[in-house]
Amino acid sequence: MKTVYFDNGATTPMCEPSLKAMCTAASDCFGNPSGTYGPGFSAKKILNESRAEIASALDCYESEIIFTSGGTEGDNAAVLGTFYASDRPGKHIITTEIEHHAVLNVCSFLEKQGASVTYLKPSKDGRISPEAVKEAIRPDTLLVSVMHANNETGVLQPVEEIAKVAKEAGVYFHTDAVCTFGKIPIDLRRLEADILSVSAHKFYGPKGTGFLFTRRGTAFAPLIRGGSQEEGRRAGTENVPAIAGMAAAVRYCRENMEWHAYAAAKLRDLLWKLLSESIDGVHLNPEAAGRSMDLRNPVADDTGRNDPSGAFGPEKDVLLLPGTLNVRFDGVKGESLLILLDGKGICASAGAACERKGKKISHVLTAMGYSEKEASGSIRFTLSHLNTEEEVRYAASAVKESVEYLRRIGLAL
Repeated sequence: MKTVYFDNGATTPMCEPSLKAMCTAASDCFGNPSGTYGPGFSAKKILNESRAEIASALDCYESEIIFTSGGTEGDNAAVLGTFYASDRPGKHIITTEIEHHAVLNVCSFLEKQGASVTYLKPSKDGRISPEAVKEAIRPDTLLVSVMHANNETGVLQPVEEIAKVAKEAGVYFHTDAVCTFGKIPIDLRRLEADILSVSAHKFYGPKGTGFLFTRRGTAFAPLIRGGSQEEGRRAGTENVPAIAGMAAAVRYCRENMEWHAYAAAKLRDLLWKLLSESIDGVHLNPEAAGRSMDLRNPVADDTGRNDPSGAFGPEKDVLLLPGTLNVRFDGVKGESLLILLDGKGICASAGAACERKGKKISHVLTAMGYSEKEASGSIRFTLSHLNTEEEVRYAASAVKESVEYLRRIGLAL
């Protein structure tokens, strides 16, 4: 049976350069990078080159990059690191109701340690208002944490404006960029974040590795203590092969970002067109997502040269990640629909991958004002440049057939 993978928001397949770099590092540079001998120096060289590659992608200092085990550790380190490093009384944190649980659960934990946390509610279109952040800031506010794009809906947040609000108030700003890094441009000269967390497996790198950007001067206490690795900011022998694979994936995405974004957005829009034209009672979450990114084809002519203005022109109002489509179907349970689609070889999700086991109602959609019934009827497709139009047409047909079957047999909400 053919497999159609439309769950790139959960994880992506490793790209060939990443796999090759990882295997080479594992076989040829197995030494401990802290060792003062040949194999150790070789491993250290890979770490240094990888850090330089990532710093170049973000246009930041190499010393501002800390290697981690992924997005969850990065989010934990960002929130806990600034909290425990601060000598401010009160320690008030501002975040949102739609953050990943790697942020929400840490904030809940800190509330038990005496922290005060404000959870901002999004608008119906899934966005957090910079004005709401400004109003929530208090004299004892230490940190604002707002994700760059939501992992379930793909809605991008106005993080550049929010970062400016935080900076003007003298408050640290953290953004979870797990869903955006490698997919859309991130310019730290415009996005004045103090801390930014990233996970490699979301952009065609290996699982189990990531990095944290910490701007110079940002107060930071290590989450993991022990040795002096990462300049004392993250103890433990570095995962050199995975870091090498991550750096190769960074380079791969930098070189192909416009192509990838254009292809994913085009396929995403085609999927929505086919679903909306063939199925009654299908809706976008949020409805504002209907305003396509309208990315330009990054090729100007048949010579294959890139359009200098690129797919991400400054006049583009980018509201949604290129390949994300969150939809709901009247009278159908999302979990039931996913089971049928899996039987047809189609991989999609009901929300964040880490939340599937409990089959909980999406905290993101309910925070946006959707009822439990509406949230229960929603599923997420996340496409990439690796998908094809043939797969999209097959999936659309399979979804139509499955929705009609569920409605026919009466498995209604």
